[in-house]
Amino acid sequence: MRPGRRNRLPLSLRRQPVSWERQRPTWRDAKPASIAEALKRAQARPSGNWYVVGASRALRDDRPLACTVAGREVIVWRAADGRLVAGPGICPHLGAPLKDSPVRCGTLVCHWHGLSLDGTPFGGWQPLPVHDDGILLWVRLDDIGDEPPLDAPVLPPRPDPARSLSTVYVGTGVCEPEDVVANRLDPWHGAWFHPYSFVDLTVVDQPESPAGGADDGFTVDVSFKVAGRLVVPVRAVFTAPEPRTVVMHITDGEGQGSVVETHATPLGPDGRGRPRTAVVEAVVATSHRPGFSLARRAAPLLRPLVRGAAGRLWRDDLAYAERRWHLRSTGRFPG
Repeated sequence: MRPGRRNRLPLSLRRQPVSWERQRPTWRDAKPASIAEALKRAQARPSGNWYVVGASRALRDDRPLACTVAGREVIVWRAADGRLVAGPGICPHLGAPLKDSPVRCGTLVCHWHGLSLDGTPFGGWQPLPVHDDGILLWVRLDDIGDEPPLDAPVLPPRPDPARSLSTVYVGTGVCEPEDVVANRLDPWHGAWFHPYSFVDLTVVDQPESPAGGADDGFTVDVSFKVAGRLVVPVRAVFTAPEPRTVVMHITDGEGQGSVVETHATPLGPDGRGRPRTAVVEAVVATSHRPGFSLARRAAPLLRPLVRGAAGRLWRDDLAYAERRWHLRSTGRFPG
């Protein structure tokens, strides 16, 4: 079944399954120049200096959400009036890690000496611009991004929150954000590198002009593997709206309108001086089927399953990104 031809059931039966080694090679189509040009276009787009620091759902009332961005410790919490607050994760008194300090009635209380921060400037501590898009938390770091600032992050279109189910996966790899983005801008590897999830993958359209447009993307027909010969065929489009984000939109087939947003946040070097990058992937699923309302009600049970599936894919894709960084850093990357 081709995307666009809807059944009562979303599943399709593959008539003539092809073994992994006999599928059509994609290496001739996956031209290094095409991927490099798509990456270059993404890097040229404005981010407004916004960085994803975590999932909105991960923010607790009694503890700040902590992240390191390009070596800078950052914390996020909610003030007493419910206002979102972000700022440096280092206490201005004697440098305590504020990520380990509790929040009491909207005030962050340092666990070393009891210094209190209510989110307003104090003793050299300055708040940072912060944004909650309902799924992800963002912090703006102008001195790190070094771009003209934007009032809010560059966000892709998403399904109606009242008709969707969302979850967030977070992983970390030894690489740079561009290696994560380049991985996602290579759709040709899907059925070869992830045969447990994808089959019958064909890139049906890709940007032709090196200049490209803001919405240029790779259009892919692919089937999500369910079990045996049972698959769910869809059409998906991959775009990069800003330098550290790649979005997959399902444009036809089951789950039309669903999105998978992959965000890459630089963390800073590890103990050996190697760069580390956090992958924060938001899956926002929707469906026209009446039964999807039941899935939404079962969200607490389904979210761990979706995160587990994303984690399996990123176990491989982070190895891919880490390999790419290693070859680049040693001057052995092809091309």
